[in-house]
Amino acid sequence: MPSFNFHQVDVFTSQPLRGNPLAVVVGADMLTDAQMAAFAHWTNLSETTFLLPPVADAADYRVRIFSPQRELPFAGHPTLGTCHVWLGVAAPGGDEIIQECGIGLVRIRRKDDYLYFAAPKLLRAGTVEPDVLERATRGLGLTAHDIIASAWVDNGPGWMAVLLQSRAAVMSTRPDYTVLAGLRVGIAGAWDRNTDGADAQFEVRAFTAGGYEDPVTGSLNAGLAQWLIGSGMAPARYVASQGSALGRAGRVHVEMQGPDIWVGGAVTSCIRGTLTL
Repeated sequence: MPSFNFHQVDVFTSQPLRGNPLAVVVGADMLTDAQMAAFAHWTNLSETTFLLPPVADAADYRVRIFSPQRELPFAGHPTLGTCHVWLGVAAPGGDEIIQECGIGLVRIRRKDDYLYFAAPKLLRAGTVEPDVLERATRGLGLTAHDIIASAWVDNGPGWMAVLLQSRAAVMSTRPDYTVLAGLRVGIAGAWDRNTDGADAQFEVRAFTAGGYEDPVTGSLNAGLAQWLIGSGMAPARYVASQGSALGRAGRVHVEMQGPDIWVGGAVTSCIRGTLTL
């Protein structure tokens, strides 16, 4: 039976067990689509990735990203976590990396102790349909008066986003997944420096179509940043806190540089070993 190098990392945190875990299988060329899907289902993590040689000439590596239910064209924390593993294997000298994945080529940068990816273009943006927004509002246990704004912020996984009045409102939200079934809904609310502190500027939570809350979500934060900065509801540089409701302490760093928005954070290695399939 073939063996593969295996890594499990924690993304958007410098403290193990405080971010969003990711499983990474290195050199997965021999695995079939069915084996990749089966292994991702078995890990039961929000995503598992498979590191492969690139097909595109401009790419440094290629990655396939699987949730327990399906393959994803793009996801944020798998992008940073996979890049972290690839850097350890390839040990390149430069600070610019090109990842090839389902949506195409994604630029990644090393800066200080963080990795950042350039937010990919939104596949779906703009106004959320009234019936969808009404169902999301009901599923979040909110009323229309609780919501400042909403928009589609889909860069692959299918996220819609809702901006609430405050961090307190975000933290008190109790989703009903029977109502939300099939929707991926992200919520955000601004921190109050007087009551919440200055460690972050927004609190974010992500409720998946699979019926669970994701600890720290790069794709959602990338879409949120494009929407919030583009509409003037957020500054060009901020930090988002995510995972607080789950006992995590994720920190997502957002920076607008020219026309690009970069989304980043720390990645911590937790497990290294051998996978036999």
